[in-house]
Parts: sequence; structure tokens; C-alpha cells
Amino acid sequence: MNHLPEPARVVRLPDGTHVYADQMPATFQSGPQVVHQHIHQAAPDRTVQRLALGSGVGAGAVAAGVYFGPLLIAALTAIAANIAFLAFLALVLGWGVHTVVKSIGSPEAGAAVKNVRKARKGK
Repeated sequence: MNHLPEPARVVRLPDGTHVYADQMPATFQSGPQVVHQHIHQAAPDRTVQRLALGSGVGAGAVAAGVYFGPLLIAALTAIAANIAFLAFLALVLGWGVHTVVKSIGSPEAGAAVKNVRKARKGK
């Protein structure tokens, strides 16, 4: 009942062209063709490892340097950030204490400051 012809099989030749299987050249009809493909990939750059290993350092030391180097930099950066924050905090607190003491100061404190200034100038 089906009057349609069988669908033709399309084959891809090694040169990249496509042909119908019943129209293939005789050289390709003998059987499956094995294609050996060689993929060349550049080796990773291992100059630092070669220098380190060539100078007598073991592979464990190289791996530790690769692993702990960034960790050391991160830790030092965190320490520097903490010290900078503490210095800023000390500056703000010192300014605050100075402002409060200056604004609350009594007349006796003002007289004491003047006496200290006179004593320093006299020397």
C-alpha cells in the first residue's frame, strides 16, 4: 500500500562531501573506513616547576608553594586591612575624646593650660 520509495541513505565521505549510498564511488564501497586522527596539544607551561625541581626542591614543596602562596597573600592582606581599620578607629576615638574634653573643660582647666604654656615658653 505504501507507494513511496525507500529513503536513500546519505553517507559522508572523508573529504567532507555527502553522497547517497547507492551513488558512492567504488573505492569507498569496500567497507567501513578507519580514520586515524592525531590531536596535538601544547604541553602546559611548567617552567617554574622545572626550575624548582632542578634546584633540588621536591615536588611537595612546589605543590605547597602553589597552594599556600595565594593563602599567604590573602592572610597578609586581611591583617593589613585589620591594622588599617584599628588605626582609623584610634584616630576617630582620639578626635572624639579631644572634642569632648575641650567642650566640657572648666575655667580651672583653661587656667591650667595657660600655666603650662607659660611654663614651656619660659624654659
